[in-house]
Amino acid sequence: MLKSLFNLFYPKVCLSCKELLLKNEAIICAICRHELPITRHIELDSNEISKKFYGRLDLVHGSALFYFHKKGITQELIHNLKYKNHQEIGTFLGEWYGEDLKPLHEKIKFDAIIPVPLHKKRLKERGYNQLTTFGHSLSKSLNIPYNEHILHRDVYAVTQTKKSFFERTDDKKTAFGADFTSVDHGKHFLLIDDVITTGATLEACGKLLAAIPNSKISIVTLAYSHS
Repeated sequence: MLKSLFNLFYPKVCLSCKELLLKNEAIICAICRHELPITRHIELDSNEISKKFYGRLDLVHGSALFYFHKKGITQELIHNLKYKNHQEIGTFLGEWYGEDLKPLHEKIKFDAIIPVPLHKKRLKERGYNQLTTFGHSLSKSLNIPYNEHILHRDVYAVTQTKKSFFERTDDKKTAFGADFTSVDHGKHFLLIDDVITTGATLEACGKLLAAIPNSKISIVTLAYSHS
């Protein structure tokens, strides 16, 4: 009864189109879910992500769940996750992608999930890392640890929208650091982020993980931008 009353005064709406959700719907409505631009990267050995990082990172696997288009459904979901504290979106998408990744995990065996870190100042401002619930859901689905302590961001980043690709790449080279021990040697790290644009952030983080002796790197993100 209390749940019904709560829903009466605070009805659940689709976080994309803002229409009321039906009883069997969660996070987004069935119509918006059907319209999500799924990449199908996971079904291909050579996809846009592997080509994006060719010559930059030696990846075992790379994939994104959705395509990112301005003013599209994916942008709306990630905006709600990243800036409006709708952390349930990360859980929902982590469960979704975790199921997709299980067959691949059985073949290539990931050892740990590593999120792209936020600077301490940014984390304090926002109050959370938008990757945490996504990463924890993947961790639960794949039954591997979520490790947010190896990578750290050492430079507080201001907006870089007016910088060129090469300027962004140079900035990223010194923006991150890594702390690891012999326990981390020889592991296959699954590096996660929200959106791939230039790939500079993931390249910088991936190279730090690749410097760990005998390590292997894979990348998974929520979305891939064509821009």
